[in-house]
Amino acid sequence: MPKVMIVDDDRTTVTLLQTLLSLDGFDVVAVPRGMDVLAQARHERPDVFLVDYHLSDIPGTQLIHQLRADADFGKTPIVMASGLNVESEAKGAGANVFLVKPFEPNNLVTIFNQLLGVG
Repeated sequence: MPKVMIVDDDRTTVTLLQTLLSLDGFDVVAVPRGMDVLAQARHERPDVFLVDYHLSDIPGTQLIHQLRADADFGKTPIVMASGLNVESEAKGAGANVFLVKPFEPNNLVTIFNQLLGVG
């Protein structure tokens, strides 16, 4: 089953997405702080990242730059989400897809499957 790493400090959002994505066959790992992502990702080896734009410790775009610069995750698909329309900033940082919150969770499943070449 594909593994998704959700990077978001909003516990309600994370809990909802964990439940819905698990029902759709994804293994979900949540990391609330951007600074913890690389270490966790090396341990967990996610197939795709979902990164919030507004993290409590670093900007989500900065995290994406770090992931893209890392040999292990430079090509791993990344979806960025925000309540603001910052698509050009997200894509400029290296996100494959940008979603404006609130988004339909079923759309997220479709996007993950497309990025992973599933279905």
